[in-house]
Amino acid sequence: MTETIKYTCSCCGKEHEEWPALVYISPTNYDTLSEDDKKNIGKLDTDFCVITHSDQTDRFIRCTLTQKVIDHCEDLEYGLWVSLSDKSFQDYSDNFNNENHETKYFGWLSNNLPDYDFSGGSIPTTVFTRTGNNRPDIVPHEDFDHPFVHDYYNGITKTEAERRIKEMLETISERDSKTTDTKPWWKLW
Repeated sequence: MTETIKYTCSCCGKEHEEWPALVYISPTNYDTLSEDDKKNIGKLDTDFCVITHSDQTDRFIRCTLTQKVIDHCEDLEYGLWVSLSDKSFQDYSDNFNNENHETKYFGWLSNNLPDYDFSGGSIPTTVFTRTGNNRPDIVPHEDFDHPFVHDYYNGITKTEAERRIKEMLETISERDSKTTDTKPWWKLW
């Protein structure tokens, strides 16, 4: 039997035993910008990110993804970012406070998860908005050949899910001990 994982919630500061969501606070495209570029061409808040380059503008929204865990009653939750076309981004932005807005968009996964190689490019997804102003859900395209897509549709084990959580906890702890940077690229929710 696997030991229960405890973590300190980044929101409430209390210790919990249930699994946290693995949340990225910005898309990888934003994370890789220099500090000057973040100030000059980037705009980031809790739900939207826009990067205005001289030749193009990249637009991102924050979403959720639920990873099925095949041998456990709890699934692993992710908070991820996807890039959208200008038209889709505008529609989402225009309807952001519309509690009844339900639609879907094409988007590209915009976070590099540590357990996967994204050197070949991003993963196509379908973004499903939800009523009640909940963050949209993303579903990777099933026909796209990538280990992340395989794991999404076939599930991962409880041991694997707990390993991922533990690695992120260790990364947070290591980062916090080495830096005074108060803005992590991801956190546990």
